[in-house]
Amino acid sequence: MTKIAMIGAGSVVFVKNLLTDILSLPALKQCEIALYDIDAERLETAGMMARWTSSQFDAGATVTEHANRRRCLEGADFVINMVQIGMHEATLLDFEIPSRYGLKQTIADTVGIGGIFRGLRTIPFMVDLVGDMRAVCPDALLMNYTNPMSILTWAVYRAFPEQQVVGLCHNVQHTARDLASYLGVDRSRLSYDCAGINHMTWFLRLEIDGKDAYPQLRRAARNPEIFAQDKIRFALLEHLGRFVSESSEHTAEYTPYFLRREDQIAEFDVPVDEYIRRSERNLRRYAETRQKLLAGESFPLERSDEYGASIINGMVTNEPQLIYGNVRNTGLIENLPQDCCVEVPVIVDRNGLRACHAGTLPPELAAHCAPHVFVQDLTVRAALEGDRDAVYRAAVLDRHAASVLSLREIRAMVDDLIAAHGPAMPAGIRSAALAA
Repeated sequence: MTKIAMIGAGSVVFVKNLLTDILSLPALKQCEIALYDIDAERLETAGMMARWTSSQFDAGATVTEHANRRRCLEGADFVINMVQIGMHEATLLDFEIPSRYGLKQTIADTVGIGGIFRGLRTIPFMVDLVGDMRAVCPDALLMNYTNPMSILTWAVYRAFPEQQVVGLCHNVQHTARDLASYLGVDRSRLSYDCAGINHMTWFLRLEIDGKDAYPQLRRAARNPEIFAQDKIRFALLEHLGRFVSESSEHTAEYTPYFLRREDQIAEFDVPVDEYIRRSERNLRRYAETRQKLLAGESFPLERSDEYGASIINGMVTNEPQLIYGNVRNTGLIENLPQDCCVEVPVIVDRNGLRACHAGTLPPELAAHCAPHVFVQDLTVRAALEGDRDAVYRAAVLDRHAASVLSLREIRAMVDDLIAAHGPAMPAGIRSAALAA
């Protein structure tokens, strides 16, 4: 029986989405689903949701709930990580403290100051999680859904080079859907090749029925109604020549061009503090979901376009699957640093995951990604080595922060964030002695 451990199962709606994908596949119907969360109520809610979902597919899945992480992981074949360390309260700190310094953010979970600090407080958890996996399920594949994707996946393979790990995101799939809409075609007619880093993966080739679709996309961008739906990505298309894989609201904070001044924010309709609103909505959605479960109500069941189920099915059945995954750069993208975390096509079957060689990015696209790669590297080093100076260096190299704040302001902001997050920071980083 295939055993799938879900870590951070209190993300109940996401659990339902993943289990809908998994339990709808014949080869996975009678799998074991082991759930872990530190919040007892959320863990109970996840268990109710998992059993309800299994019943809807007549899957006969075995569902177990665990307050002990090692017990959850024992004998697992696949481990899905979806934790959010610090939850809503930590998210508020990541926004409110930079805002005092005049630094605006939209999502703050991938790169930038918010991404750095979400990474710093999550890497210790990742190290502990993989340490447990090495002890009780050393051959399991770790599928990481938690942001900051590149930072966390990189931290895992740097700390545990022998661990099978892939970072999973839906940015490529969702962008393909968006592009099909802008081009006015069914998504099945699109074909594409993508490569880059997470949330900055570029559609290097984009075709409709085998013909280059970029001329048509550029014409579509001149339509005011279409342009208004995705202003920032269309602006980058105009200036860099390719379409990027993450939404305009995310992409706004990855560059110096859209959040530095109020006129830029207004021109590009940038939703400042968007993730705070999402986080509040997620809290309400969880409460509503729990009440519906307790009342015996039902939920819509629709397959998602997440890759998790495809990976598991491919490895169990040996039916080849093509995904986009975040993996170690072993020369896969030749003009990004060796060993950084890149997002490229990956073939999956019983032999495991085999990342595809993507070659060389156009220099302007590599140059867009590269500054973030070095910030990610410094953040990983900071957490694994307890190096507070590396946090300062990561922050001053962030493209958005450097476009708004001085060196002294960035350093002071970092000190405030470290103090505010306190025990969530790796021990060496929260030590004031290292700041001298």
